[in-house]
Amino acid sequence: METVSVVHWWGRAHTHPGTQYRPVMPRSSQPRRQATLASLAAELKVSRTTVSNAYNRPDQLSAELRARVLEAAKRRGYPGPDPVARSLRTRKAGAVGLLLTEALSYSFRDPAAMSFLAGLSESCEEAGEGLLLVPAGPGRDDVDAAAVVQQAGVDGFVVYSVADNDPHLAAVVERRLPMVVCDQPRQIAGASLVGIDDRGAMRELAEHMISLGHTEIGVLCMRLGRDARNGPADAERLRSPDFPVQRERIAGVQDALIAAGLDPQSLTVVESSEHTTGAGHAAAERALAINPRTTALVCTTDVLALGALEFARWRGIDVPAELSVTGFDGVPEALRVGLTTVQQPAEEKGRRAGALLLRPSHSGIATVEMLDTELLRGRTSAPPRTWPRGPAE
Repeated sequence: METVSVVHWWGRAHTHPGTQYRPVMPRSSQPRRQATLASLAAELKVSRTTVSNAYNRPDQLSAELRARVLEAAKRRGYPGPDPVARSLRTRKAGAVGLLLTEALSYSFRDPAAMSFLAGLSESCEEAGEGLLLVPAGPGRDDVDAAAVVQQAGVDGFVVYSVADNDPHLAAVVERRLPMVVCDQPRQIAGASLVGIDDRGAMRELAEHMISLGHTEIGVLCMRLGRDARNGPADAERLRSPDFPVQRERIAGVQDALIAAGLDPQSLTVVESSEHTTGAGHAAAERALAINPRTTALVCTTDVLALGALEFARWRGIDVPAELSVTGFDGVPEALRVGLTTVQQPAEEKGRRAGALLLRPSHSGIATVEMLDTELLRGRTSAPPRTWPRGPAE
């Protein structure tokens, strides 16, 4: 017996000999409905709360029951509870906002910021919370800053070392969410603070340099105001900076000079608008041009100090025989080259900031935590030579 197949062509049936007949079953025009929390609960004969707990509170279910729920969800294509609906219901976004008023790339390039971010991420991970980096880079006006902050879906903010008068900070305060400040500013009502004694730590370092015999000292610092300036900072600029941390570190050097009977006005301070080794290189060159008798460059960050070391190598200046260089932070590269510096616990700062914001018993009462620092006497500081170096070329 000959077998045939049937081919439909423009509504007419045609047969071809020698092939098996296979009828074509019509496909349903209705797509398969995706499972919902309710339909999944009905299929498994459990409550909707049980299905929800499999995702949000797994500790409430036995391992076997949770595995059964997740397996059925996978089989039915159920993606889990809608996070948007959950946030509307619980009024919780499940994320912490980190406000940095530098460009976002700064947090992945600056070694101290990277360490802080690592510590904060660890606290968020332990609490099961996300971390949102708020894109609050420079150049935005008050309206743009407010829009960026208002659109951030977060339950609270960690503010990392911003200027006193930054518009993003004002927008954060207006949201009235829990807030923890790291380093600066330090006068936000109701906000907890994690920081260090910047002034005391820098005074200890400056006293060490003075004890070695240095009296002609230059300071290389980060920017003192929101505007970009590069060059010497005069007395007026030093009195009213927007960034208290830089002000306090410079004041620590001045305190040490006063305690030693030296004139704090003799201090050469050079400000850099960018925080890079290139900026430290340029600032060191400016400082020695202003005062060729300088025997020590005290830098308010390790990054600037590493730039100053680059300048010294470029100019053929022996460190520390002809020029001592110190930093502040204790970043890995500074430790590798043996920089004399102040080591601060940047990662622990982030960890503690996250813990203060996310602690379950958060009561809204502001807490201040001041962490310890350590003076590291490295290979880049030594007593000055008894003769002055010639003028900078």
